[in-house]
Amino acid sequence: MDKFEYKVELHVHLDGSVRPQTVLDIAKSRGIHMPHENIEEFKRDVVVDKPSTLEALLKCFRIFMPVIAGCKDAIYRVAYEFCEDSAKHNIKYVETRYCPHLLANTAEKREYAIERGNISPRDVVDIVCNALEKGSKDFNITVKSILCGMTHRPEWSMEIAELCKEFKSRGVVAIDLAGDDFEPGVEPDECLHKQAFKVAYDAGIHRTVHAGENGPAEGVKEALEHMYAERIGHGYHVVDDENLYQKCLKDQVHFEVCPCSSIKTSSVSTDLSKHPLLRFVNDGANYSINTDDPVVLDNNIDDDYSKCKEMGLTDEQIIIGWYFIFL
Repeated sequence: MDKFEYKVELHVHLDGSVRPQTVLDIAKSRGIHMPHENIEEFKRDVVVDKPSTLEALLKCFRIFMPVIAGCKDAIYRVAYEFCEDSAKHNIKYVETRYCPHLLANTAEKREYAIERGNISPRDVVDIVCNALEKGSKDFNITVKSILCGMTHRPEWSMEIAELCKEFKSRGVVAIDLAGDDFEPGVEPDECLHKQAFKVAYDAGIHRTVHAGENGPAEGVKEALEHMYAERIGHGYHVVDDENLYQKCLKDQVHFEVCPCSSIKTSSVSTDLSKHPLLRFVNDGANYSINTDDPVVLDNNIDDDYSKCKEMGLTDEQIIIGWYFIFL
């Protein structure tokens, strides 16, 4: 796949891209016990190596994220190495996404950080921006970032929107909502996520939403109608609602497709001939090919390109969606 000299990636999680060796190094330096002596043992517990569930994939993060969260040097190192790893795969432009609250340690109720400390979500964004700016320069790559709200923590979303506004000049190009597919049906004035996305919309912040991955097409509809989404993370199940799908085609809604991830999470059939990406291709949909979470899926962009080749996509069909970047 080296013939792709200019690659673009639009859907890849920063915390899902950490190097296994980096986790082991940081755990040792911080005195955090991990039941892994080497990378092979680490991958044995972290990598989803066969079709499973989205829930199982998300649980893997609880194994290694406590090593990174709440440590300034660790957060910086992960973000800086992300730039280097992307450049090694000939990626020239990439938008990496993460939830700053998951890496912070100031809250009494913390998702990952082992101890309470003084690294706030705002501090996390500043650290990551510093690392991405340095990495972009050192490795001759353009790296932007997207800040994620989390479906299970609606109380974070408004702060995420405000951080997007504050750090727009530092390369934060969009807001996202990640985690399990959100449950559709909640009215906008009662949903903190939707309120936050309205704030982002009014401020001219770009919007992308995880929807229709392992949840229903209705999630895609609400992301578009109530969260002003310009892009949809995954979105495979949009094809289950023909009217909605046709509207997406007409409006050129962009789908951030992650081939390897979609199969490992059982969001789609293992029968590649039934993958929604083939409909996107045949119907002239707006899409891009991405990795999602390399550390958990043990993949890189070339693996996902290869999976597309297995489906019968041409080189041109693999790179067709590259123009829909957030700048």
